[in-house]
Parts: sequence; C-alpha cells; structure tokens
Amino acid sequence: MEFWRRRKEKGKARECFLKTGSMFLKKLIADCNGISNPIRMFSFDQISKATDDPRCSILDGSSDFTWYKGVIEGKPYSIKIYRMEEMAYNDVVLSARVSNHSGFPKLIGCCLEYPLPVLVFEDLDDYKILNERGSVGCEDAPLLPWNVRLKIAKEVAIAITYLHTAFPRIIIHRNIKAENVFLDKNGKAKLTDFSLAVTLPEGKSWIETKWSGTCGYIDSGYVLTVLVSEYTDVFSFGILMLVLLIGRPGGLLISDGRWNIPSNISECVKDLQERGEPVEPVQMKLFLDLALRCCDRSSGYQPKMIVVAKEIMLIEKVPLDSQMLENVSEDEGKSQMEDQVMGWHGIFGSFLSPYRVDKFVELTFRCCERSVEKRPKMIDVAKELKRIQRSLR
Repeated sequence: MEFWRRRKEKGKARECFLKTGSMFLKKLIADCNGISNPIRMFSFDQISKATDDPRCSILDGSSDFTWYKGVIEGKPYSIKIYRMEEMAYNDVVLSARVSNHSGFPKLIGCCLEYPLPVLVFEDLDDYKILNERGSVGCEDAPLLPWNVRLKIAKEVAIAITYLHTAFPRIIIHRNIKAENVFLDKNGKAKLTDFSLAVTLPEGKSWIETKWSGTCGYIDSGYVLTVLVSEYTDVFSFGILMLVLLIGRPGGLLISDGRWNIPSNISECVKDLQERGEPVEPVQMKLFLDLALRCCDRSSGYQPKMIVVAKEIMLIEKVPLDSQMLENVSEDEGKSQMEDQVMGWHGIFGSFLSPYRVDKFVELTFRCCERSVEKRPKMIDVAKELKRIQRSLR
C-alpha cells in the first residue's frame, strides 16, 4: 500500500509540476526582460518532509499564505505556502528579481510540484515582524525607540526606491504596511510580500487595474480612478510613517475620509508623552511633515520615493534635542548652536529655527495643566520664554 501511495503522490507531483512550472515559466519570461536570476528547485518530498516534521513551526500566517520554519538537508529555511494562485506566481517571480538586495528577504528557491509554487527563503527564525502599530510583540507593547523607528522608515524607503528605479519596468508593491516589514537579527528592516505587486509596462508610469491593498493604507484616489502608479506606494508609505510615528494602526488613521491624527507636532508629542513614550520633537516635526506630504495627492507636491528616502536620511542627521542641550553653554554654546540651527534651517526651512521646540512645548503643557498648583505664574512663563529667545541669538 505504501508503494502505491507514494507512486500516486509522485504522479500528482509530476502533474502539478507540468501545470505550475509552465505558468511560472510564462510569468518569469514576461517579467525578467531577458535577464536570468537562477534559483534552486526543491522537490515535493523535501517540502512535505520539512513541513510535516514535528520540529516544524508556523512563523506567521494570513488568509492567503502561511510561513513555516522547516529543515531541508540539515539547513533551516522559511517556507511560504500560498492558497491564492495569482498571488503565489507574483511573489516568487518578483522575490527572485529583488533577492540580491539587502532590503528584502533572500529567496533561495521554490517548489513547483504543488498546485501552487512554494517559496523557500533564507532562515527567518531570528526575524521579528512588526505588528499593526509598527512595534514588535503584542499589540499593546511599547513603541520601539525613536531612532529605531526612523531607521526602519529609512530602510523601507530605500527598498521601495529600488523597486521604482532599478529596473526598466517599475515595480509597484501595492501592499506596503507595518505587518509586511521584518526586522532581522541586526535590526535591519526588510520589506516582504509581492503577492499584490504589479509591474508597469516599459516606458509607462501608470496602468489601469482593479484596486488592491490593505484598508487604511490604500489611497482613495487610487480606489476611485483604479490608476496605479509609483505614487500609490508613496501614499501607503506615508501611512506607514504615521504608524511608526504615532503608534496607531493604519486602519485607524483615517475615518470617514478625514484624518484621525494629531493636527500638529505639539498634539503628537503630547499624545506620545501621555503614553510614556520618549519624544524628539525636532526630528518628529520633520518626519510628520514629510509623511503628510506623501499622503497629499491634491497638492501636486507629493514627492517620489527617491526624494522621500533622501529626506529621511537628512532627518536622521538632525541632532537630537538631548544632544543639542548637552552642547549648550553660556558663551560658546550660543554661537555653536546658532551655527547648527542655521545649517539645518537652510536644509529644512524656517520652522526649524526655534531649536528648543521641546522646551516650548513643555512650557505650553505646564500652562495647560488642569491642576492649578502645577501651573506656573505668568511672571515665570515670561522669564522662561525670554531664556528660550536668548538661546537663539
């Protein structure tokens, strides 16, 4: 009986290989533009043994696919098994295309002896997946440190820029969200999941196609016009920036067509402070402004991803408020800080000139304290404002 069962399985695997392999080859030829990117082929037996092994564990899952951790020939791999046909072919073809870039998990190979292609990636066991709040772990876990969140945004922006600029045919991801960002053991962000991605025809900057993506991250203009372009990804990335900044799920940031976010940096800072999160108002102000520009399709000032990535790199170089305050002394500190402020002013605009935004915001909150005993007297408020003003001279 075992002999006939295995023979039947092999016959089914061969049938799947002919059907799945021909579809995969068709997609690969259509996408590769004559440039080959060889990947390893795994057998039905290798995948079934790896996923049936008692040591195999499920890393992550959704209604469309499941991630498994399995061992093949003594080496650990992450195995992605799909349930939706078009999604599986998209993911394997485009993952193969970008596999050598550090901003994406490395695709080792695939198996074509299943009804749908099975993807085999590098071992992702030490990786951490961002939750819908842009943090790691349970949904009410504290936010990651601000410098880590800023680094994640920069690395994801670089990865998306690669999709938009590295090939003759622009790749639009269409499903940029916090849950599709992995952090490796060194904390480097990697963008995953090309199941909904589309490749634009060479020389074209947009195509008309049925809208797809994750609610909260989809541009309403895209839904209405069904025109997808690189700005579709820019909008979704802007939402991801807001998720990383504020720590709220993308689906809660827009309600009935209106923004459900703090209207300015002061409200944002106060919201984070009330939750006990550390803040860096100067960098956060720049970050918030950039995120809102990414999400503003009506103004005509929506930046391309390459510009977004460069601006985040510049924001990363802005001295933290704590570092600024440590450098200030009564005499030399004033002139040093004035030079610093003017330098950043030239890059980012006049809103950076009051570098002690944190002191001003802190004073504002103290004035608004509900407890009368905690509010400063107006003479003390005036003195503090003079001190802040003098530090800018």
